[in-house]
Amino acid sequence: MENENKYQDVLGELKPSVLALRNEIPEVWKGYADLHKAAMADGELSGATKELIALALAIVRQCDGCIASHARSAVRRNVTPKQVAEMVGVTVLMSGGPATVYGPRAFEAFLEFYSKSTSTP
Repeated sequence: MENENKYQDVLGELKPSVLALRNEIPEVWKGYADLHKAAMADGELSGATKELIALALAIVRQCDGCIASHARSAVRRNVTPKQVAEMVGVTVLMSGGPATVYGPRAFEAFLEFYSKSTSTP
């Protein structure tokens, strides 16, 4: 059976090294966190739209950690599976073959976090 928490596990695997590095360079990490907060805030573009853009860039950059992070954030911003699927279509148009590999990964990651957000306890 395939791992139901594959992308949650990706984030979990990255967490210890991220925390260790953040402890070594706290000013840099704080600066990045502040930039992230400002860039992803609602403005003329909604936070949901910005998460779709970030997820598209994660696909193009072929970054599984970025895919996991932005898929989770997209769910938190109430992005729908259909919106993610359409965004993946645009990445395939603009990026070609690699997006046919990383786009499905991003969709899988989104659905993983989405299913957890919609399941009843």
